[in-house]
Amino acid sequence: MAPHPAPIERLAGISNFSVVRGVLLSVSLASGLPLAPAYAQPAVISATPATTQACQPRPLGKRDLYLRGSFNGWAASDTYRFVYQCNRFELVTSLQGPQTFKIGDEDWSVDADFGAAGTAGKPPWVLATKGRDMRYDFRGSHRLVLNMSAAAVSASSPSATLAIESCPAAPLGETTLFLRGTMNNWAALDDYAFSYSCDAYYLNVRLQGRQEFKIGDAGWTQPGTLGGAGGQGVTLPAGTASVLGRANADGAGNLAFEFAGEHTLRIAFENGKPMLQIGPKTFTSPDEVVVADPLALSARFDSRLADHKSPFGAVPAGTAVDFSLDAAPGLTSVTLLIEKRRMEGNQEQLAYNEMARIPLVSRKSANGERWTGHHRFSDPSVYGFYFEVVANGKTFVVQNNRDSIYWTREKGSNGRGQVDDMPTERKRIRRFRHTVYAPDFKVPAWASDAIYYYIFPDRFRNGNKANDPQPGKRRYQDKGIELHQNWMDRPYKPGSGDGSDNTYNNDFFGGDLAGIIEKLDYIAELGANTIYMTPVFAAASNHKYDTADFRNIDPAFGSNADFERLTLEAGKRGIRVIPDTSLNHTGSDSIYFNRYNNFGGDGAFAGGKIHAGSAYASWYRFDATKSDPDKQYKGWVDVKDLPEIDKSSADFRRFAYANPDSVMKLWLDRGAAGWRMDVAPWVPDDFWREWRHAIKKHRPDALTIAETWFEASKYFLGDSFDSTMNYIFRNTVLDYVKGGDARQLYQNLELVRELYPPQAHFALMNLLSSHDAARSLHVFGYESDHTAAERIREAKQRLRLAVFFQMTYPGAPAIYYGDEVGITGGDDPYNRGPYPWADRGGSPDLDLLAEFKRLTKLRRDHPVLRHGTLDAPLHADAHTIVLIRQLGDTWAVTATNNSSAARTVTVSLPAALRSREFKDALAAGSFKADGRVLTFTVPALFGSVLVSEPKTTVSAPK
Repeated sequence: MAPHPAPIERLAGISNFSVVRGVLLSVSLASGLPLAPAYAQPAVISATPATTQACQPRPLGKRDLYLRGSFNGWAASDTYRFVYQCNRFELVTSLQGPQTFKIGDEDWSVDADFGAAGTAGKPPWVLATKGRDMRYDFRGSHRLVLNMSAAAVSASSPSATLAIESCPAAPLGETTLFLRGTMNNWAALDDYAFSYSCDAYYLNVRLQGRQEFKIGDAGWTQPGTLGGAGGQGVTLPAGTASVLGRANADGAGNLAFEFAGEHTLRIAFENGKPMLQIGPKTFTSPDEVVVADPLALSARFDSRLADHKSPFGAVPAGTAVDFSLDAAPGLTSVTLLIEKRRMEGNQEQLAYNEMARIPLVSRKSANGERWTGHHRFSDPSVYGFYFEVVANGKTFVVQNNRDSIYWTREKGSNGRGQVDDMPTERKRIRRFRHTVYAPDFKVPAWASDAIYYYIFPDRFRNGNKANDPQPGKRRYQDKGIELHQNWMDRPYKPGSGDGSDNTYNNDFFGGDLAGIIEKLDYIAELGANTIYMTPVFAAASNHKYDTADFRNIDPAFGSNADFERLTLEAGKRGIRVIPDTSLNHTGSDSIYFNRYNNFGGDGAFAGGKIHAGSAYASWYRFDATKSDPDKQYKGWVDVKDLPEIDKSSADFRRFAYANPDSVMKLWLDRGAAGWRMDVAPWVPDDFWREWRHAIKKHRPDALTIAETWFEASKYFLGDSFDSTMNYIFRNTVLDYVKGGDARQLYQNLELVRELYPPQAHFALMNLLSSHDAARSLHVFGYESDHTAAERIREAKQRLRLAVFFQMTYPGAPAIYYGDEVGITGGDDPYNRGPYPWADRGGSPDLDLLAEFKRLTKLRRDHPVLRHGTLDAPLHADAHTIVLIRQLGDTWAVTATNNSSAARTVTVSLPAALRSREFKDALAAGSFKADGRVLTFTVPALFGSVLVSEPKTTVSAPK
C-alpha cells in the first residue's frame, strides 16, 4: 500500500525537538531611538515577524558579529555569534543576571566595535562604534536584534540599534514539526523540519508551483497535526498569517500554496492558536554557518575510500574496521565517535546512543597528516559515526554530507564528508551510517536470479467469468459494488465525473487466478521467473489489503485449489509465486472484526459493538469509554476500514506464524515461495524477528520481502528480512532517466550499496512502477490518450532506458504488469488499469514488448549482470554513468546515457583488463582497451553493455 496518501496521515519518524536556548539580541543600524535605564526587565515578545523589509546585503561583508562581555570573558565565541537574518543580525541565547557587554567582530575592528551611543538606559539602544559598555539584567531566554541600515553605514561612522526581547518557551515543547505534503510525499524528512527560534517555528524551502500539505509531527499524532481550520481545505494567501486547525480539536484539512522559489514558513502561537505565514525568505538558521578556518577545512574523510575506511560497507559482527582521516599538519586532535542507532516504526523514533570515543593517532603522510584508529563492531546493528576535530582551539565536526536520500529521514549519502562547526545540539549532527549484520545472515540463493512479474490480480486477466463479483449479490462493507462490463474501462474514481458511485475501491474488473494461470506462458516468454502478486485472500475491496479471511482465497479470484494449481503450473515453467499480505491490520469487514455483521456474530466488533467474548478480542485494542463506534478502536493511520492489530497479542502471533498451521506456514505449504509483507515499518521489530525464525525454520529457502520506502538497512541485520521493495532505486532511476544530473542522483544508489549487506543488495526488488505510485510512462510524460504522439514515443524510449538500467544493475528487476506493452496511468486508481489484451479490446505495444524480452534475455544470458560485483562508477557526468561488474574472469562494462544525443566516454579500467577485448552484448561490434583506457559511444537515451572476451593464452614452445 502507498506509504503517504495525500489526505491520509501515514506515520513517519519522530525526532526530539530542542528549543533554541538563549537570548535573542537584535541590533538595528538606525538613529533617533530613545535610550532606556539599565537593568530593565525584558518586554514580552510579540508573535509577529521581526521585519517585513526586503532582504539586504550583509553590511560587514563576511565578517561575523559576537556578543562579548562579562559572561564569556569578552571573547568572540560561537555560542554568542549573531546570525544575519535578511536585513538584521539576531542572536538567541540564555543568560542570567546583570551582565556587561558590547558587540564586536573577532578583531574588535574599528567599524565593528559597537557600544551605546550615550548613557545606556533601557533598550532599544542607539549604538555607535567605540561606544559605551551596555548593561542588562537577563532572566532566561532572550532574542537580541541588531539592525544595521545599509544607508546609514559607512566605514567611518556606522550606526546601529540594539533591541532585547524575552523569548517564551516553545509552545509544543520537545515536539518537532515537519512540512509534510506533495513536495515530499507526505513524509517527515529532516529537510522539512521547522526550527523554533524565540517566538515562532521557522522553515526555509525552495519550491515551485502549487503544493498541498499539512504541518505534522513525526508520528502524525492528532495534537501535533495542523492544517485547514475546521477540517477544511484552504489555499493560503502570501504574506498573511492564517489560523490553522488542530486535528484533535476542530480538524485539520489540507493546506495549499503557490510557491515560486525561496520562501520562509513561520508558525506562531497567538493565544494558543497556531498561525501560519508564508512569504519571501527572511530566516537564517543559527546552524547555517560557513566554516572559514583553512586548517579545519583540510580535514578529509570519505567512507567509500579504502584509505579512509576498511573494509568497505556493511560487515558481519565481530569485524574490526579501520578508520583514517587526512588533514594538513597542525590539528590538535581528532576523535572518532561511534554510536548505535535506534530507529523504530516508519522512522518515528530516531536516536543515537554513544558507544565509543576513539582518539585517533596522527602520523606524517605525503600530503600532511593522517589520523588513524579502529573499532571492532561486536553486535549486529546500524551504527552512526562522525569525527570531532580540534583546530586552532575550536572544535569542528566532520560529518555526513547534506545529500537528501529518497524517502529517508536522515540526510547524507555517506562517501565524502563535510566539515562544519560543531552544532549547538548533537542531535543535529549528520552521522555517517554503518551496518553490522549477523555472520550467519543468508538470503535464498535464487533471489539474485529473480525477474519479477508484478501483478494486481483484479486487473491482469479474467480467466473465469463465473466467479466475477456481481452487483446486488456481493457487498463492499455495508455498500454495493460496481463491475466493469468493458475490460478496457478506466478504473473508477469517485468525484471525477466518470459516472461511478461515491465509494472508493469497490469497482471490479474480474481478474482472477485462472487468468494468471492462462497467461503463465506469456510471463515465461517475457523472461520473468517469479510472480509477485498483491493480496488474493478474501477481502471486501478490489486491492484486498483489508483482509477478511487470511486462510482462504477471495471467491472472486477462485479457490484455494486454484492457488495450488497456480503454483504447480508456474513451477513447471520455472516460475515461483510470492503472495502479499499485511499482518498490521485486517479489514473492518472481516471474520475477525466483523463491523458490518457480514460474517456471523463472533467478530471482535460485530455489528459495530465491542464483543469481549470474541475469539479475536485480543487482536485489537478498544476504548469502551467512547460512545462513537469510530472512536472505540484504532484504524491504521486513522483509516477506520483498516482496524490495526495489536501485534503484541500472543494469540495473533500464534495464528500468524507460530502455530504449525499458522497463516504464514499454510500458504508456503500450498506452494508459495516466500512472502512480501505490507507496511512492514508499522509492525514491531521483535515481531519480525520471531516471524523470520518461524518461516526460515519451516522453509529455509523462502524469500522474505518488506514493503519499505526509506533506506532499510535496519531490516538486513540477519534477523528479519531478506529483501525490500527498492523505492530508492525507483526514484533514482526515474529521475535520472527524466534528465536529472547523474552525479547527484547516483549517490542514492551508492548509499544503498554501502549500507546493505551484499546478500541483501543483490536480492532487492528493483521496481520502476507499482500499484502505489504512478506508472513509469506517466512519469516520463505519457499522461493520457491525448498526449502528443511524439511525446509518447519519447516516453517509451525513456522507459527502455530505465529497463536497461534495471536489467544491468544488481538486484532483482520487477516488471509491473502492462508496463511492457505501454500501459500508462497516474496515481491510484489509474496506475491499476487493466492489461490491454488484444482479445479484450486492447492494443498492446508489441514493439515495446519485444524490447522488454530482449533486455530480460540480456540479463539471463550474462550471469555477470546478476552476480557480478559492483564498485564505484568508472565514470559519471551529468548524463552518463559507467559501471563495472566482475564475476570470476568475466567483466562487464555497463553504461547509460539520459541525453538525447549519443555520447562518447573514455574510462580507465582496472589493471586486470589491460588490453582486454570486449564484445557489445546488444549491438554488433567489439572494442579493445588501449592499455587500461577504453573509449566507446553510448547511444542516446539508452545504454551499452560491453562484456570481456576470455583472456588469450599463448602456449609455451616445446
